[in-house]
Amino acid sequence: MSEKTALTLTINGKDHAISVEPRRTLADAIREDCGQTGTHIGCEHGVCGACTVIVDDAPVRSCLMFAVQAEGKKIRTVEGLADGDTLHPMQQAFMDNHGLQCGFCTPGFLMLAVGVLEREPDISDEDLIDVLSSNLCRCTGYQNIIKSVRAAAQEMRK
Repeated sequence: MSEKTALTLTINGKDHAISVEPRRTLADAIREDCGQTGTHIGCEHGVCGACTVIVDDAPVRSCLMFAVQAEGKKIRTVEGLADGDTLHPMQQAFMDNHGLQCGFCTPGFLMLAVGVLEREPDISDEDLIDVLSSNLCRCTGYQNIIKSVRAAAQEMRK
């Protein structure tokens, strides 16, 4: 067993002091060491996007990042989107536009879309579809996901 490294992850504004092996992924640390289970793990190879979180304002596949690399950075997970009982416009849009079915991919899509729209609120429709195509969904056929993100983008621009 390798030696553990003590670090503090700042997730949704709250510090989590943990001790992990250097090879521990950020996804595993978020879920297992910090108890934030909204971040899902799918392929563990950076292909599906289910584990997408926002690190220092950029969407990141947390299965491809080591926890130790995230120390000192600001991490946002799906648990950090809502403001109390008020859903984030992206979450509300996914509900209103039926952008999810089984829901497994949803946290990754929410974080990808929020991260991209916060950085580039006026992203073109073509570029938005291109970005969203990097995450995989096995249920929806993507049309309602795209519709949801478009609706949220309008709401977020207000």
